[in-house]
Amino acid sequence: MEEILKGLIGKKIDVNCGSNVVYRGEVVSVTAGVLLLNNEEGHDVYISTDKIAALTEGKDFGSRPGFIV
Repeated sequence: MEEILKGLIGKKIDVNCGSNVVYRGEVVSVTAGVLLLNNEEGHDVYISTDKIAALTEGKDFGSRPGFIV
């Protein structure tokens, strides 16, 4: 998992840690089994890589006036 995450440094991802717990942010680093994300609010989120159930590259669905996303 760490090798996959290291390949995603600088990209936005969605991380699923099981039962409706999902984190979104930009991958900053992966060291010693800990993923560091910078979320959309600018806060750092630290996630244990062994707790990650699934991840996907995030998509930016920018706000479009008049459309419901």
